[in-house]
Amino acid sequence: MYDLICVGGGLAGLTASIILAKEGFKVAIIEKNDYPQHKVCGEYISNEILPFWQKLGFDPFEHGAVALTQFQLSAPSGNLLKMPLPLGGFGISRYTLDLELMQYAQKQGVEVFTNQTVREITTQENNTKAVFTDEKMPFLGKIVLGAFGKRSNLDAQMKRDFFQKKSPYIGVKYHLKFDQKLQEDNVIALHNFQNGYCGISRVENDVFCMCYLTTRNNLQKFGNIPEMEKNILWKNVYLKEIFEKGNFIWEKPKVINEVSFATKSTQAQGVLMAGDSAGMIAPLCGNGMAMAVHSAKLISTEIIKRLKNEISETEMFENYTKIWNKNFKFRLQWGRFLQSFFGNNFLSELLIWSGKNSKILRNFLVSHTHGKNVEF
Repeated sequence: MYDLICVGGGLAGLTASIILAKEGFKVAIIEKNDYPQHKVCGEYISNEILPFWQKLGFDPFEHGAVALTQFQLSAPSGNLLKMPLPLGGFGISRYTLDLELMQYAQKQGVEVFTNQTVREITTQENNTKAVFTDEKMPFLGKIVLGAFGKRSNLDAQMKRDFFQKKSPYIGVKYHLKFDQKLQEDNVIALHNFQNGYCGISRVENDVFCMCYLTTRNNLQKFGNIPEMEKNILWKNVYLKEIFEKGNFIWEKPKVINEVSFATKSTQAQGVLMAGDSAGMIAPLCGNGMAMAVHSAKLISTEIIKRLKNEISETEMFENYTKIWNKNFKFRLQWGRFLQSFFGNNFLSELLIWSGKNSKILRNFLVSHTHGKNVEF
């Protein structure tokens, strides 16, 4: 019997498990893959969660993280906006980050079960949650946290509304190195192209992460990823240079389909949701990794109150929904709105021109695409 079972061992599940374990609770993580794994994401995290992680005892800079202090935004024509990131951020690969965070969780007493897919979550007569994996025997817990990412078969099993809606987006990710200095180490760049945009920034070991979001229609039009890139992404002069001169580490990119930014719920059938399971933020509006960590902090506060019998289960769900909406609802809405400017040549040119000519607009964009520091 566990106090908390985290279904999913990404940033939200790992962070929540560490918080609960440090409070003396018995925690299990059930992860469908093994560690380490590459994941399709931009691998940039804003500093809003850095002091919190450090106070929790985990410092990404001890594992090779790189400070990112400048931002660049380009249109396909080559028009470029440069600006500082007042709060700043850091780059580190999920391959390294998830492994190190998992090992730190184990040191705190968290039990981590890998290569186990959760097939069903049910509520027993005594309100105990039963989590069934491929091994049939259930894990039993007082509270279950859903931190299984963007899209899972569990979403279908729980009949969550967003799962029924097709998403047009796909994500593609590479790791690469440069012989020439195509981008400064402290810069995160965002390059526009038709119906999409591509982020690139440095992670550990002199490696750069390049991850882009585009539509299924773009891919279907040209039949495969290399042809799509040559015919669409290469029309941005910066991306063309990166593809031509970069040394790609992997033979093939990592790809994910059905990337959905649809509204989600913070709970489903008695399961609390955190990170991308609760709502995925458009990459243009801050970053999902920082939001995942922040949501884990918020949800852990309510879980601890519940486990100490300070609040009822109903109050736990209601409190978490309120604080999640307070911290993230507007940010998600703003992200969806801002995304409409990207992947469109005219609108991206307009945004860059406006940003170059208005310090107020530049400050507004930064303040509305990054959260505030997470309090310990």
